[in-house]
Amino acid sequence: MLRTSARVTAEPLVVDDLLGTVVDRTVGGLGVFVGLVRDHDPEGPGATVQWLEYSAHPTAERTLAALVTEVAEAYDVLAAGAEHRVGRLGVGDIAVTVAVGAAHRAPALAACQVLIDRIKSEVPIWKRQAFDGGVTTWVGL
Repeated sequence: MLRTSARVTAEPLVVDDLLGTVVDRTVGGLGVFVGLVRDHDPEGPGATVQWLEYSAHPTAERTLAALVTEVAEAYDVLAAGAEHRVGRLGVGDIAVTVAVGAAHRAPALAACQVLIDRIKSEVPIWKRQAFDGGVTTWVGL
C-alpha cells in the first residue's frame, strides 16, 4: 500500500523525520533531495544572499500532497514525502525536503527527481531574497 506525506510548515525541517515516513522493511532504495538556502543567486544582483522568505498560497499544502501522490503512483514506489518551509530562512537552513522509497533505487531516484522539479514549478510557493545592501527580489512570481 502506498504511503505519502506532504507538509508546508514554518517549523524547521528535519530530514530524519521525513525519512521516518518513507522507510520500512519493504524499502530497498531511497531517493532523497534536501534543498538548502545558499549564499548566492546566479541570476541575482551579484551581492551575497542574507536570507530568503517563503510565502505560500493557502492551497500549497493540498497541491503538494496531490503532487506527491501523483508522482508516487506514476513511478510505482512504496512511499513518498515532501516538505517545504515558509517564513524567513537563513543561509544554510533547509528549505525543502523530498524522500521516495521503493523496492529498488531506479524508481526511487527517478521519482525524487521528477517530484522536486514539479514542486518547484507547480506548488504555489514564492520566495523573496534579501541581498547585501538591502536589495530584495522576488522569485517565482
